[in-house]
Amino acid sequence: MADYNCSFSSGFSLCSTAATSIFLPSAYALLFLTALPGNTLSLWVFLRCISTTSPTHVYLSHLSISNLLLSLTTPFLAAYYAWGSVWTLSGVLCQLVLHGITPMLHINIYISLMILTWVALSRFAALIQRTHASRPSVCKTLLPHGFFTRLSRASFASRVCATVWVLAVGACVAEVCYNPEVEIGGPLSAAFCAIAIFMFFFFYLLVLLSYMTVLRHIRRSRRNTVIATSQGLLGRVFRNIVVIQVVLSVCLLPYHIFKPVFISLALHHHHFCLFLQVKNCLLLLAALRGSTDPAMYFLLDKTFRRQTLVLLESSRSSPGSRATGSPGQRAEQLGDGNTATATADLSHESVL
Repeated sequence: MADYNCSFSSGFSLCSTAATSIFLPSAYALLFLTALPGNTLSLWVFLRCISTTSPTHVYLSHLSISNLLLSLTTPFLAAYYAWGSVWTLSGVLCQLVLHGITPMLHINIYISLMILTWVALSRFAALIQRTHASRPSVCKTLLPHGFFTRLSRASFASRVCATVWVLAVGACVAEVCYNPEVEIGGPLSAAFCAIAIFMFFFFYLLVLLSYMTVLRHIRRSRRNTVIATSQGLLGRVFRNIVVIQVVLSVCLLPYHIFKPVFISLALHHHHFCLFLQVKNCLLLLAALRGSTDPAMYFLLDKTFRRQTLVLLESSRSSPGSRATGSPGQRAEQLGDGNTATATADLSHESVL
C-alpha cells in the first residue's frame, strides 16, 4: 500500500515514485474532504429525517456507515503513501496501518459490494411482485413466493446487513505494510485474495443477471401493461440496477481484474514497481466510491433527495426564520410521511 524501507528476501526494495508519494496522498486527502461530510449528511438524513423505513433505506443507511468508516481511513492512507518509505516495520504508525487501517479499507469495500447487490435484488423483487407481463417471470416461477416477500421487508434487510458486516469483518485478514513481501502476500494472503475475487465476481454477475432479467421483464410488460404507475416503476427499477452495475463496473471491476494479474506477475519480480503503481491506483478507484455514493443516493432516492434539500434549505436560513419555520417543516415532513404510509406499497417500494 505505501512505500516502505523493508526489503524483500531477494534483496530489492520498492521504488518511490511521484504516483506514490504525491498523487495518491493528494487523492486520499481529497477523498477524505468529500466523503466525510457527504456520508455524515447522508446518514443523518436516513436516520433522523426519513420517518418511513423501506428495505432500500436500511441498505443505504448501512452503506453510509460503511462509507463513513472508509473515509476515516483515508488520512492514514495519505500519510502511509507519503511517508511509508521512512517508517519502520515495528513502528506504531506502520502497525496501525497494518492491523487497523488496511483491514478496515478492505472490509468496507466488500460491505459496499454486498449491500449494493442486495439493493439491486430488492428492486428486482419489487418489480417482479408489482408488475405484470404477458407471462410470469421465470424467477417468480422457480423461486418461492416467500423469497420475494422477504426481500420487500425492512426487518429482513436489517438481518441481511448484520450478516454482511459479520462476514466482511470475519473474512478480512490483516495485511502488512508496504514492501514487496507485503504487497505480494504470503500463501494465506493469496488464498483469501482469491476468495475475495471470487466473491466479487459472484455478486457482480448476480447484479448483471438481475439487469438482464429486468430488461426482459420490461419488454414483456410493455406489451400488455396499461397502468402508468407500473410503467414508471419499470423505468425506475431498470435505471437503478443500471446505476448499480455502472458503479460496480467503474469502481470495483478494474481492481478485481488486475489483482490476480498483479499477484501472478509480481512473483517473478518483472516490472514490479509499475504493476504496484497500477494496483494502488485501482485500489484508490475502488475507495473513491465512498465519495460518490452520496451523489448516487441523491440521484436515485426521491425521499432522500427531498429531505436533503429541506435540510440544506433550513441550514441556509437565518436562526430566526429557522426557529419559526421548523414547526412548518416538521408538519410538512409529517404530512409526507402520512402520505407515504397511506399510499400503496408500489410508491413506497419505488423510492429508489
